[in-house]
Amino acid sequence: MREYLLCLLAAAAVTYLLTPPVRSLALRLGFMAEVRDRDVHSAPTPRLGGLAMVGGIVAGLLLASKLPMMRAVFEGTNTAVALLSGVAIIVALGIVDDRWGLDAPTKLAGQVLAAGVMAFQGIAIIWLPIGGTFVLDPLTSVLFTVIIVLVSINAINFVDGLDGLAAGIVAVAAGAFFAYSYLLSVELGFERATLATLVSVLLVGVCLGFLPNNFFRARIFMGDTGSMTLGLLLAAGTITLSGQVDPSAVAGGTLLPTLLPILLPVAVMAVPLMDLLLAVIRRTRAGRNPFAPDKQHLHHRLLEMGHSQVRAVLLMYAWTGLIAGAAVAVAFVPLGYAALGFLVGLGLLIFAVRRPGRTQQAQVRRLRTGTGA
Repeated sequence: MREYLLCLLAAAAVTYLLTPPVRSLALRLGFMAEVRDRDVHSAPTPRLGGLAMVGGIVAGLLLASKLPMMRAVFEGTNTAVALLSGVAIIVALGIVDDRWGLDAPTKLAGQVLAAGVMAFQGIAIIWLPIGGTFVLDPLTSVLFTVIIVLVSINAINFVDGLDGLAAGIVAVAAGAFFAYSYLLSVELGFERATLATLVSVLLVGVCLGFLPNNFFRARIFMGDTGSMTLGLLLAAGTITLSGQVDPSAVAGGTLLPTLLPILLPVAVMAVPLMDLLLAVIRRTRAGRNPFAPDKQHLHHRLLEMGHSQVRAVLLMYAWTGLIAGAAVAVAFVPLGYAALGFLVGLGLLIFAVRRPGRTQQAQVRRLRTGTGA
């Protein structure tokens, strides 16, 4: 655990220290998020913060490669190279998009390329826990991997709409994923889960290091450089855990060997995935491009209900933590206790969502009636 904690701290510290110079670079080179009708921020804000996060990831990986207990991740496999190859492509794509803007087909093609490069180099779904162990042929393995990566990247990209929202959600989700993958890789000796554990803890680190400059009111945005990188890394962790660890080999009374490896990735990504699914359905029904932006995401709806930006972000964190935490809890406690905790948390969150503060309610009434400043 100490090695993982060191990697987390290194990733957080490097990200935090790199963010101010990256912000200065973004201002100088014109990487600015202008205010549009669908945006919530009220003033042009520099983006490209994802570049600082990538620096934190690289620093964490370099440190891990020097730690005796972590060297197994890098020895005898090509996974680190595969991961960095995919990240490099996504970062290049994100930088171009943050500066000049790219159309949806071009971005999609770049995402497919990054996912394919990772898959062909070894970060790929090998089997699925369906009917025991269902082994995938090479072509299906690559195709299935590309789909998972695309969904993850765009889910995080879609949810990145409020100050600190995407970074906080990924930190909570990655923390939950770390807890389970650590159980497998350390407690149960599944060496192949180690990359998932390392990636998860680095994600927590870079998000925590970035949040001080990104939380309301944000001094810098992560941009597509950051959101797509986070989505790619979450997908890589998911793939190396659920797609490469044989569920039939997991024993123990408190684990759900055939279901949890498949349910946990969905649970930790539940909020971004739900937002993505609703957006695609909503836009398709309206006859629009599924990737065309709008102002009807889950966080926008919370704002319309009267919640402040900070409260809306914290509620989204809480929803992510509730769903992901309940799924992870199944690995540690009896199912009944996990279900009870989930139901209690669900009730509290529903109450919180339906009861915005009085100040926020008054602001919404003024906006709807056209009175007040």
